[in-house]
Amino acid sequence: MMNYATRLLGEPLNIIISGLSDPHVLTDAGLLHYAKTVGFASECFNLHIGGPQQADLGDGEGRVDEQFELRQAYFPFLGTCWESAAGGNHFRAWRQRTTGAWFLAVSKEQWSGENHIISENGYDDGRDELAHRAAAGGHYKNYWWKADVQWVDGLLERGSRGVNHGIPIDGRVAVLTVRQV
Repeated sequence: MMNYATRLLGEPLNIIISGLSDPHVLTDAGLLHYAKTVGFASECFNLHIGGPQQADLGDGEGRVDEQFELRQAYFPFLGTCWESAAGGNHFRAWRQRTTGAWFLAVSKEQWSGENHIISENGYDDGRDELAHRAAAGGHYKNYWWKADVQWVDGLLERGSRGVNHGIPIDGRVAVLTVRQV
């Protein structure tokens, strides 16, 4: 359950938004609404430097490009611009065709002066932060959400073998079942 950040290395798909979640969350617009609930938004001015990463979700589609890359929004207006400069949490998302589930590669990165490299323990810390926010619940406009979080071992190999930047991971995946409240 790694994406393809480079030809040889990947980043962990360390959060799954279950196909049993509210149907709206399983749509493109719904994921964007939900992301704002947990403190994420589109990139600063919708600008992205770098190419898309790919993932194979085992649904017969093979390697596909990420559908979204969202960044932590420190505050409502231009909040992702601050993340782009100061660093913080971000994720890339892919939807599995067969289940509708979203697979996220979540990580915490350093500020732009450090070239946005992933922080030490950034894959696990980024995942944990997003899972904590999801369990706490929140709202965006007329949408109120809360997630049940199940921690699953065995979907990712523990350690740093094959992991981009050589950063070790604990191997846990947070499976979120998001419901409207």
